[in-house]
Amino acid sequence: MAARPLGEDNYPDPLVAGGRGSAGLWRVLVLGLALIGIAVVFSLFGERIPPDAIMTFVGILAVVGVFCLFGLAAGLFRFANGEERRTISNAVVDSLPFGAVVADRDGKISYVNAHYGSFTGAVTNGVPVGVPRLFAGQSDAAEAIYRLSRAAKDGRSAVEDIRIIGGLGGSVTDTAKPYWYRVAVRPLPESDETSKPLVIWSVEDITRDRDNNESAFRDLQRAIDYLDHSPAGFFSADAHGSIQYLNSTLTDWLGYDLAEFNAGHLSLSDLVRGDGASLLMRGRGDGEIRTEIIDIDLVRRNGTSFPVRLLHRAARLADGELGETRTLVLDKSNAPDTEEELRAAEVRFSRFFNDTPFAIATLDGEGRIIRTNAPFGRIFKWSGEEKSLELQPLSELIGEGSRDKFARAIADAAAHRSEVEPVDALLSAEGDHAVRLYLSASEMSAGSPEQVNVYALDMTDQRKLEAQFAQSQKMQAVGQLAGGVAHDFNNLLTAIIGFSDLLLLKHKPGDPSFSELMQIKQNANRAAGLTRQLLAFSRRQTLRPQTLELPLIVDDLTVLLKRMIGEKNTLSVEHGRNIWPVRADVVQLEQVIINLVVNARDAMPNGGAITIRTSNVERSEAERLNFEGMVPADYVLIDVQDTGTGMSQEVLAKIFEPFFTTKELGKGTGLGLSTVYGIVKQTEGYIYPVSVVGVGTTFKIFLPRHVASANEQAAKGAVAAAPVRDLTGHERILLVDDEESVRAFSAQALRATGYEVFEADGGEEALEVLEDQDFKIDLMISDVAMPEMDGPTLLKHVREQMPNLKVIFVSGYAEESVRRDIEDDQSVEFLPKPYSLDQINSKVKEVLQMLGKDEVH
Repeated sequence: MAARPLGEDNYPDPLVAGGRGSAGLWRVLVLGLALIGIAVVFSLFGERIPPDAIMTFVGILAVVGVFCLFGLAAGLFRFANGEERRTISNAVVDSLPFGAVVADRDGKISYVNAHYGSFTGAVTNGVPVGVPRLFAGQSDAAEAIYRLSRAAKDGRSAVEDIRIIGGLGGSVTDTAKPYWYRVAVRPLPESDETSKPLVIWSVEDITRDRDNNESAFRDLQRAIDYLDHSPAGFFSADAHGSIQYLNSTLTDWLGYDLAEFNAGHLSLSDLVRGDGASLLMRGRGDGEIRTEIIDIDLVRRNGTSFPVRLLHRAARLADGELGETRTLVLDKSNAPDTEEELRAAEVRFSRFFNDTPFAIATLDGEGRIIRTNAPFGRIFKWSGEEKSLELQPLSELIGEGSRDKFARAIADAAAHRSEVEPVDALLSAEGDHAVRLYLSASEMSAGSPEQVNVYALDMTDQRKLEAQFAQSQKMQAVGQLAGGVAHDFNNLLTAIIGFSDLLLLKHKPGDPSFSELMQIKQNANRAAGLTRQLLAFSRRQTLRPQTLELPLIVDDLTVLLKRMIGEKNTLSVEHGRNIWPVRADVVQLEQVIINLVVNARDAMPNGGAITIRTSNVERSEAERLNFEGMVPADYVLIDVQDTGTGMSQEVLAKIFEPFFTTKELGKGTGLGLSTVYGIVKQTEGYIYPVSVVGVGTTFKIFLPRHVASANEQAAKGAVAAAPVRDLTGHERILLVDDEESVRAFSAQALRATGYEVFEADGGEEALEVLEDQDFKIDLMISDVAMPEMDGPTLLKHVREQMPNLKVIFVSGYAEESVRRDIEDDQSVEFLPKPYSLDQINSKVKEVLQMLGKDEVH
């Protein structure tokens, strides 16, 4: 039946409406009695009351009457009747779909709407009861009603949902059914009608809403249960590859416990092997959502592979940001038997396509990317968060120098030519990242834009290894040549310096030939310095390493360096705190610093600033440095920085090569930096130039931190032996050297000081001399490099008959290489070539004195 408008016949009158009705009636009665009393007084005492007073009183009553008439007409007053209660505010309260009770904070009821009376127990003996009393008999509601009552007392708002089995007063149909009531209390604003603060209680039956919510929740739970236990896996990831949801089927397949899974604890890289994660983080650049079919291997929790087919969706938002993904996972390891062959072929292709170490892409006829495999993003330095690769020209990902050749290769492949020349290219994103591209025609299928297959191999590491190997081979060949030249040259210099010393014994400073002999010796010594540079470059120089404090070494050189760089240039030295010690040859280290400072000076023709810094580099910091070939460890760093002209990349690639120089003819040998390089490498350190054209150059030298052993600590307090002064002797010495001039000088020098010397030009003759002398000699001096039988081989034969014989090896090569050849025989001493008359006599005397001490002991 149609709803009727609210009117006299259906207005929901309140159960209780406390107001001015009774109070107004009493006031009218009192006013009437007062007027009657006045009339009686006038009638009894009218003669005694002056007429003026009576007229005045009558006039006042007339004015009041006229005022009330105007007030009624203007609406200032109205007659109190049933209409007074039916104001808009009362109508709102009376028509509420829930019970409402207005009471003061002590519970005294002022107003109750009609709906409240519909609750069982709300009215007792025709009188409405308060809300706390309505629920007084319900034990399940006791705590909630107590909290609401406290809130009403305190003038606070509060809401409680109360569950009562059977409902208020019990249910006739189902006493076990739960009923829900929402009970609320809130304070009312102050009113002129009452002096006490009021609160309004509301009671609403929300059982149906609860039933609807529980039904919706049960439906949702069933939907989740259907998804969790569906025969297919499902997962979702956010824009950063963090897994937000896994269903139960997929967790069972992968070996995870669904109860332990929390959103964000797993990422795509945990589920997909290698580069597969980037394959799933794509999406179309235009934001269109499209389902892709991807055959790939997932990774179980135990690390094994699990072949699956993914129905994958990933979309980009309007602003280009990648949205969340939705992925359905089909198990490809348990396909029906009727599809076994097809399944096996698909799995094999999936693994080949996405697990191969090289990148694969298919292109259309214009060279635009249609599809790629997982390693493509890694090799081409593409991240899924940047933008979609779909329909992007592949030529934009490679350097400009290879694009013409790549375009010709695409044309040949699209024309189905049998042989397409591979394309070597550098990536446009990184100039030093190299790839080799192989192109072939793709099998045409109806409606498919794929026309060209591209296979890309990452050649970066191979190119670097090839360049390093070529450089190493070149440096090794030059080093062998330099070392061989230096060795032979040292033999000549030994003879020149030695015979010069012998002649100087005969020609004193007053002799006319003395100055010419000194010139010969000085130039021979200068030539010896050149051979030392060659040996330093070839890393065959004899070093005398010792524990050094770098700040002290640099400070000692400061005065010399300032004189060398001149007044146009400034030199500043900066030391880090607590610089670690290093182990190096102090003379050679000084030469390294001097050479670098001199080069810095020459690179600043108009003057500039040179800065030398020392600092510690811990292993963790060394791991983050991008210097090729440097092994992470603790290092002490020496920086030599200038503000000169700088060097181009072409010059930097050649600066350590011998005889390469950028200086004018006659102003440099080109051996300075190659010598520096050899010394640093022989000290087991690293040197790297960092240069910017027009800004300056910094040479960074990394020397290994030296940690003193227990023996070194004990030897620090040892006192050095007194220098040998008496160089004469009478012992028997065997001298073995294939270079006749060196042997002649050495024999003459030793005989001049009293020794008995036996000579041999090689190892075979030396053994014959020993047999002739019944192996009765005190010392053997032998060259290391000799034809037929070298020094270390001779030593092995001698040790069979004379295990305690003292031996001095002489060589133009480094002592370290000689030590390796003689299997760490510590009884062998070493004398580097070229040596002077005083050096060979001092060494022989020192060794023979050590022999005497050993015999005494």
